[in-house]
Amino acid sequence: MVKYTSKALILILVQAIAIIWTSNFGYTQGFNVEALSEQVREHLRNRIDKELQLTNNVNEDEFIYISALLTRFYARRNYLPAWINYDGTSPQIDALIKTIRESSRQGLKPDEYNLGAIEYKLRELRQAQEKATPVYSSTLISLDLMLTEAFFTYSSHLLDGLVNPERIEAASYPNRYEVDLVFLLKTALESNTVEKTLSSLIPQDQMYIRMQKGLARYQDISTSGGWNSVPDGPKLKKGDSGARVQALRRRLIAEGYVDPILSNNINIFDDKLEQAISKYQYNHGLKVDGIVGRDTIASLNIPVDERVRQIELNMERLRWLPRDLGRRHVFINIPNFELDFVENDKTVITMRAVVGKYSDPSPILSSEITYLVLNPSWHVPSSIATSEILPLIRKDPSYLARNNIKVYTIVDGNRREINPETVDWTQVSGKNHNYRFRQRPGSQNVLGRVKFIFPNPFDVYLHDTSSPELFGRSTRTFSHGCLRVQKPVELAEYLLQGDPEWTRDTILGAINKRGERTVWLTEPIPIHIAYLTAWVDDNGSIQFRNDIYGLDKVLNEALYKRDKALSLSDESSH
Repeated sequence: MVKYTSKALILILVQAIAIIWTSNFGYTQGFNVEALSEQVREHLRNRIDKELQLTNNVNEDEFIYISALLTRFYARRNYLPAWINYDGTSPQIDALIKTIRESSRQGLKPDEYNLGAIEYKLRELRQAQEKATPVYSSTLISLDLMLTEAFFTYSSHLLDGLVNPERIEAASYPNRYEVDLVFLLKTALESNTVEKTLSSLIPQDQMYIRMQKGLARYQDISTSGGWNSVPDGPKLKKGDSGARVQALRRRLIAEGYVDPILSNNINIFDDKLEQAISKYQYNHGLKVDGIVGRDTIASLNIPVDERVRQIELNMERLRWLPRDLGRRHVFINIPNFELDFVENDKTVITMRAVVGKYSDPSPILSSEITYLVLNPSWHVPSSIATSEILPLIRKDPSYLARNNIKVYTIVDGNRREINPETVDWTQVSGKNHNYRFRQRPGSQNVLGRVKFIFPNPFDVYLHDTSSPELFGRSTRTFSHGCLRVQKPVELAEYLLQGDPEWTRDTILGAINKRGERTVWLTEPIPIHIAYLTAWVDDNGSIQFRNDIYGLDKVLNEALYKRDKALSLSDESSH
């Protein structure tokens, strides 16, 4: 490959290269704009063509997306470099590098953006400048491409996350945040605002901001050496003493639950230690009793690096959410088994929720509640009718009548009610089950008094329940995917605020009439069903929950398997 001095190459690789060409800068004659532009074009095309042969489904979509951005960006520049100017390298390179170095604050990894290769090539170029030694033109081209790709990739990760949630779990998100990254980079370079521009893409909602602080805190704990484990043994409670109590106190001091200055009796399980354990248990979804039993010890002994990773995984999930959750919205966190109604960033009502079983998980989605139904009927899904209702009917022929369930057949597209006593249910199975079951409104109806409807591809909804005792359980995974809410009337009241026809009294009055009634909301209310095993609450306390569906593991594996060849700027291609 032909070599040129770094001074000559830098002067050549500018947007105004045609003008500069006519000036006397003392570089090698016979080199023209078209030749350089074609060199950049060919270099870019070769790398894209090589990488697009990859078939790794984990990041194929992202790779095609970033490649398209690179092609469009350089095509608009007539394939001239963007980060090199007549003074040498743009100061915006250092702004980009600084931002990428700090990407760990977002739970991201600088290596994702070729930081090491960028710094190596930049160092090589600047040393050549200082010494006025030759440098390969491909070095400048590769550096420029790596910088542009790093900007696009980091931007897309801040906007939409590293992985597509719909590829790894039952999830449905609307188109969240459309940004023309090609125009964004062009504007950032022209206005020298690369760092500010990238910062503007970080989610600004309070959940994410609090998580950034929580991540920094646990990263600091990890850097300081983490925390000790608590030896297994009998339960520890107030009044106990000994080496295990001392280990427990050190463990809680390390995470900030106990003030070391106030820890005089380090071997005694005193009131302050009991209070600290109770707070720890509350923040980890454990039984709050101030006693250190098996579950609490198991939680305490999770290493800090695993907690750091747990926070990073959930920051990724927060990036999947819409940037605007809505001034008034419903937020359900599946692992926490709770529903919050939020207004102007403040939770105005909280209630317990029952979510889907491990075998029938509740989906993760964002939608809008459009209407609710008072005294709803339950049209039994065929899967439930076959797997659960039929066996009960065979055991007890009066089951249908006792539970107010009507039976129908479909004749010529029309539904016709039949007498269930005319059917030999012992001969009905999943293969020949052509009946439809509908449970009429009433106290026995599994949907309870109210159901809340929001469009989604999973056919799930929120509803009341005829089994309120389940809300007393600590782990509430009992449904087939729909979500049961503890306070349906209160939720209906908040959703219908602003509609003078519907107050708490009129809602209860309509329910007491026992007739099925559909009530449309005057304005759809956003609903977000999320899966967060770590978050920071309004008081600044980080909350951890069990990974009830194993989705932390799935997401972690998806991130781990991200193909390293995703980067167009792999060192070996230069």
